[in-house]
Amino acid sequence: MSGHSKWSSIKHKKGATDAKRGKIFSRLNKEITVAARIGGGDPGSNPRLRTAIQAAKSENMPKDNMERAIKKGTGELEGVNYEEGFYEGYGPGGAAIFIESLTDNKLRAVAEIRHILNKAGGNLGENGCVSWMFDKKGYIVIEKKGIDEETLMETAIDAGAEDVREDEINIEVITAPNDFEAVREAVDKASISYVVAEIAMLPKTTVNLEGKEAEQMIKLMETLEDCDDVQKVYTNADIPDELVV
Repeated sequence: MSGHSKWSSIKHKKGATDAKRGKIFSRLNKEITVAARIGGGDPGSNPRLRTAIQAAKSENMPKDNMERAIKKGTGELEGVNYEEGFYEGYGPGGAAIFIESLTDNKLRAVAEIRHILNKAGGNLGENGCVSWMFDKKGYIVIEKKGIDEETLMETAIDAGAEDVREDEINIEVITAPNDFEAVREAVDKASISYVVAEIAMLPKTTVNLEGKEAEQMIKLMETLEDCDDVQKVYTNADIPDELVV
């Protein structure tokens, strides 16, 4: 299974044990604010905002927090002006890394991201150096335990999913970005719970990492995730199962 799926699983498990609620809420606040600024404060006509609110609800973010973030985005409340940035580079074993950033200081963000990559033995590359290795897709991850796989597959495909794939732990549902909302809503209506539901950059092919390089990649991804200016991190690294669970 893709490196992104495994990293999503790691983040989900860590989120349940590390109590990083403040950092999670901060990222969600940023995304809601930017989504509202770009597409307006009505989630009914703003798919990005709708997705951000759904992600916030899944993390049990208070409704008041969401409403304040929307108002900051629409200008009803004073707030920070976050800018989007996309950074590409390489990590241990030559694995590709694609980073999405929301920051109030792009110079600080790029300097910090470069420092993190360099310290881990990787490097920040030019725009386009690895983005061609990824496809932008709707992406839903469901834990297999207790799931009726046949019902899930029928639900997803009937709603417009491009692919449904699995390993021993998870089932991935892949959609075109424009079909993501319809497929997620169908999964919700079928009362199937998921651990990840987002628009993501999925690797077209993966790079197998083992031993020290795999451990270094996990540490690098964790460090990038801890950076306040980083929203999402994607990699084409395929990490051994025993390091994931």
